[in-house]
Amino acid sequence: MTLSTWWLFILMTFVVSATPGPNMLYVMSTSARHGVRPAVVAMLGCMTALLAMMSVSAAGLGALLQTFPTVFEALRLAGAAYLAYLGVKCWRSPVQDRRGDGATGSLATVEPAVPSGAIYRQGFLVAASNPKAILFAAAFFPQFINPDAAKLPQFAILLTTFTVIEVGWYFVYAVSGKRLSIYLQRATVMRAFNRLTGGVFIGFAALMATARE
Repeated sequence: MTLSTWWLFILMTFVVSATPGPNMLYVMSTSARHGVRPAVVAMLGCMTALLAMMSVSAAGLGALLQTFPTVFEALRLAGAAYLAYLGVKCWRSPVQDRRGDGATGSLATVEPAVPSGAIYRQGFLVAASNPKAILFAAAFFPQFINPDAAKLPQFAILLTTFTVIEVGWYFVYAVSGKRLSIYLQRATVMRAFNRLTGGVFIGFAALMATARE
């Protein structure tokens, strides 16, 4: 892999990672509701799933899913069902005013604390709900690997590069979510935010369920 090939990979990955998707939405909404630290846990969950999916893609699972489309369809529909469930859960989340003490001007936490394990697990499931990530890695990564050189070191470089860029965008979305939290102290605004994020998750679910290769 030449240096110019690596820079092309960086550019394309930067654009792909910047595109809003379920992972970015989950990180942003977690930051808005609970703060940046829980959002970091959400990032870890998402990245664990992504790295695992890309690793199994490199091991040949992407080709397996293409060979057996029924298996892929089952995974795709299961992922869409989970995103729809998450959307309904967000839509129906209870809300209340959390504007803090007016005398001190302090702001209370937008929502009660959620165990880190639950946030990590949900982040993992959000990222793992899209089996197309496996096919994407199977189709995308080989374009930048020199078949005449050792493949494992090249894959490690590409995977590390992808991780750095993806996590960088996660932090951009997390900071954006944290800034939103100031406006989510009112129950009416929080309810609107829940319905917006829930609706977007349901929209992602619908797109995944109806998409065809």
